[in-house]
Amino acid sequence: QLQASGGGLVQAGGSLRLSCAASGFTLDYYVMGWFRQVPGKERVAIACINSSGVGTSYADSVKGRFTFSRDNAKNTVYLQMNSLKPEDTAVYYCAADRGSWCGSGWFVKRKYNYWGQGTLVTVSS
Repeated sequence: QLQASGGGLVQAGGSLRLSCAASGFTLDYYVMGWFRQVPGKERVAIACINSSGVGTSYADSVKGRFTFSRDNAKNTVYLQMNSLKPEDTAVYYCAADRGSWCGSGWFVKRKYNYWGQGTLVTVSS
């Protein structure tokens, strides 16, 4: 089970840190992804991190503003979101894929086996 938290209301230009904690399995052997979804639109991938935490991939929309990290000892991953914009408003989901590398298909939803419940981020202008 994955439990996402840390969402909330923030002004444009502000920061939030999302967390995603796993229970029932260890994240050491999983690639982790963050997705986001706006009502009425598809869920889209925004970031991926390798199982070791050394390599990351980001969507262009968040590159340079968001940082994905993980603490395998705590069985938790984090998404630090800086310079937030109103267009970042969405429900954010974490997801896990058994494997070591994000790879070229890291943005494909069906790659991921486990999903968190989502946490709402609202950025006001």
